[in-house]
Amino acid sequence: MHLDHHETYPTRHTCTLRPDGTRRALRIGLGGPVGSGKTATVAALCRELRDSLSIAVVTNDIYTREDADFLLRNAVLPAERITAVETGACPHTAIRDDISANLEAVEELEDRTGPLDLIFVESGGDNLTATFSTGLVDAQVFVIDVAAGDDIPRKGGPGVTTADLLVVNKTDLAPHVGSDLAAMARDARAQRGDLPVAFTSLTAPGGIGPVVDWVRGRLAAWTAAHPAGVGA
Repeated sequence: MHLDHHETYPTRHTCTLRPDGTRRALRIGLGGPVGSGKTATVAALCRELRDSLSIAVVTNDIYTREDADFLLRNAVLPAERITAVETGACPHTAIRDDISANLEAVEELEDRTGPLDLIFVESGGDNLTATFSTGLVDAQVFVIDVAAGDDIPRKGGPGVTTADLLVVNKTDLAPHVGSDLAAMARDARAQRGDLPVAFTSLTAPGGIGPVVDWVRGRLAAWTAAHPAGVGA
């Protein structure tokens, strides 16, 4: 995401207000390789936040609605708050290069459900170069998992190095796949500097907690920076 991380919310290409003058939702993109646990992370976030926040989700798949259907089957949100984009091309195309389908989906969700606090935009599975356009999302989470190898943070790539939050998922598998969590933490710090890293195990009670705390912090900063009915 080519962002200046000293600025909490850089100038975006889209208005922060909806046509009726209400503040639009904070948009958080979640990307990462196939199988890293993006959809499970979105599901866990929805379960933790849905009682206190108004949330919706946009998923991206190339030719299916599989991720959206997973969320619907697990009833993480009412059906009208989940929508799918079939990209028909490489996943990064619809989140970075031609974001029109995702922007339309985001705006339709807000029109259909009324003012929202938060919209998660989940990318289809991609590689370490996946990033979101700043015209689509206000912050990006990049999800990797320990089963893919403990050298992933060391390999870098824009997803690992520049995402607003790096999530190292499936830490419970580390002893079984020979991954060194301390090395992953050290390599992530070397690649990311002061940008945050969260280690998660979604099978453990409270395992999504660090990501929930980060999302709440971003939302607090968003609402403070963009009072409803003020500014563009």
